[in-house]
Amino acid sequence: ILLSATESETIPNFVSMGRTVHLDYRTEDENIPDRIRLYTVTSPEKDKLEVLKKLLLSLGDKSSIVFLNYRDSVERTALFLKENGFTISWFHGGLDQREREASLYRFSNGSAPILISTDLASRGLDIPDVDNIIHYHFPETEDSYVHRVGRTARWDKEGRAFFILGPEEHLPEYVTNEHEEYKIPETLPKPAQPRMATIYIGKGKKDKISKIDIVGFLCKKGGLKSSEIGKIDVKDRFTYVAVSRTKIKEIISLTKGEKIKGIRTVVEEVRGHIIQCVTFFFNIPLHVYKTHTILQIKKMIFYLEV
Repeated sequence: ILLSATESETIPNFVSMGRTVHLDYRTEDENIPDRIRLYTVTSPEKDKLEVLKKLLLSLGDKSSIVFLNYRDSVERTALFLKENGFTISWFHGGLDQREREASLYRFSNGSAPILISTDLASRGLDIPDVDNIIHYHFPETEDSYVHRVGRTARWDKEGRAFFILGPEEHLPEYVTNEHEEYKIPETLPKPAQPRMATIYIGKGKKDKISKIDIVGFLCKKGGLKSSEIGKIDVKDRFTYVAVSRTKIKEIISLTKGEKIKGIRTVVEEVRGHIIQCVTFFFNIPLHVYKTHTILQIKKMIFYLEV
């Protein structure tokens, strides 16, 4: 079965579908369901980062995906939000497979309530309970718009979509649903901190490890209650687990050097992407200062820390 919110003219040959039956459940009167409420947010500046920050603060701890059209823009936005105290995850085609998996896992299990992404995250992902879609950059096509907004209001849920409008920007013609202006409150809270954090366990399916083994290990060796363990994703060679954020340091300390099913393993917090060939802040060579801007150096430090 192939499912899509939009229709492709042809099915690629590599799919090898053979004879097919086409079922179309779309409605012609609107391109997104009425379970999604549309809002516009006005930015007085072409650079919309300050407005994005205030919008996210007003949304509290709700799960949000911020869509941008370029990889560099994703990284710049992620850096800005992290510097302002947000817990974020970011996602684009320039990351390797493991980095992409870690980003999506932290977002889907609640360890990072905000995902900054290109349109790569608009298709093929089934992440439940996404509350808000934020278009920092406008979708380049109507199909892109439909797929972006389709990340929220899954099945019988409701959701919201926000367009941040810069000076002289207007909603695209293909946005035909009713919308309203979103007023950001003057008094805003601090960035919401997630309830969960993600840990990496260096053993997986190839080591005959199951979810039950993971729960037993964390409860017996890590001092956790079952209620403090969230989503578990057992990969071939490693495992991601969502755990209570307040317990993370205790877990790392208690499980250091411990064995799971008789096999010694590594347990560490997943805080973001590990970027190759990054030098430590206190050991940045002199030529780096001469050839890189301050923003570039800060980005290097960001890659190391997150």
